[in-house]
Amino acid sequence: MPRHATSAAMAAMMALAFAAPLAAETAPQDVAFTEYGSIEAPLIDSAGDPEEGAKIYADKTSGNCVACHVISDRPDAEFQGTIGPPLDGAGDRWEAAQLRGIVVDAKKTFPESMMPGFYKTSGYIRPGDAFTGKAGTEPLPPILTAQQVEDVVAYLATLKE
Repeated sequence: MPRHATSAAMAAMMALAFAAPLAAETAPQDVAFTEYGSIEAPLIDSAGDPEEGAKIYADKTSGNCVACHVISDRPDAEFQGTIGPPLDGAGDRWEAAQLRGIVVDAKKTFPESMMPGFYKTSGYIRPGDAFTGKAGTEPLPPILTAQQVEDVVAYLATLKE
């Protein structure tokens, strides 16, 4: 094979490799819930990182779980809320599929929940358009990415009694 043909073939293969997505991801509208609100399959091929999930829990600009939930061994997470149930022992109470369903859209498991759906783009009740006072137009971007959901699920799964 001529040298330039080998170089061209190698360049084409590298271009295809870099053009392919790094990890397959389930789009919010394609998430499959079970009858009781669980999501059996992870939303992305890469595993969740519990350390990143812990950061998202306490980060007021992303997950902001801390606004409603308390985890007693997280004194670094200031101003923990008590609107939602304490998350101590969440990894004992729920399996990963159940935790994933609750994080994605808690209303599928707990219809009366005030918890927002963190990975959905439609079906909101009175979404606002930032601070304009106008209703938002669906589809809206999800609050968390698929990877962030998996990170939060991985973190919650570590919370044992």
